[in-house]
Amino acid sequence: MRVSNNHPPSIIAIDGPAASGKSTLGKRLADLLGYLYFDTGVMYRAVTWLALTNRADIKDEVEITRLAEESQIDVRPPSRTDGRDYDVWVGEQDVTWEIRRPEVEANVSAVSAYPGVRKALSFQQRRIGLRGRVVMVGRDIGTVVLPEADLKIYLDASVEKRAKRRYLEVTARGEILSYDDILEAMMMRDQIDSTREVSPLRPAEDAVILNSDQLSIEQVIDRVNELIAERSTSSYQARPA
Repeated sequence: MRVSNNHPPSIIAIDGPAASGKSTLGKRLADLLGYLYFDTGVMYRAVTWLALTNRADIKDEVEITRLAEESQIDVRPPSRTDGRDYDVWVGEQDVTWEIRRPEVEANVSAVSAYPGVRKALSFQQRRIGLRGRVVMVGRDIGTVVLPEADLKIYLDASVEKRAKRRYLEVTARGEILSYDDILEAMMMRDQIDSTREVSPLRPAEDAVILNSDQLSIEQVIDRVNELIAERSTSSYQARPA
């Protein structure tokens, strides 16, 4: 498939709960459009990596927030063909693969829950998003980070369907987890995401809500391609940073 020949929306925001398929959709769209694919979760990983590297106490919310406020994090198109979807830089250091280490994975949830960290990183995400030609994926992009996004999509699915997808993913990697445990953890994550005081998970008022329960990824992409075609313009203008 292909996207519209006209200039598509410059900023596309994709939000939704865990395992709804938003990362897959975001990556496929970015590839089709020639845009930067930006999964905002990498920024929380970058702060976690920075904290661990500096031997900061992950439980020290004040210190972790300070690191998020003072660090310069950037996400750029991939510079190497080593399987990366983008480059992640902290200052002058490429940390694209370092932020995928197990110790980062084990601590990123705690870091991402701190309100000060979320606020600090929202500013950095916005800075990158306003360059334009970006597909940004997260949980508060259309509502908080880039409320002026040209196209906002909220990709949803039932918790049972999402848990099944995650179960198939982890078992394919050889991990041993039960479906019931994954379902319980996902229900808890949904509760936390939707009720937190800062940037709760919810659709933007002008978002297009897509439920992927009965749709394949190709059908989801086809529907989003229709939306892009509807909103394509004859002239392209990046938003000022």
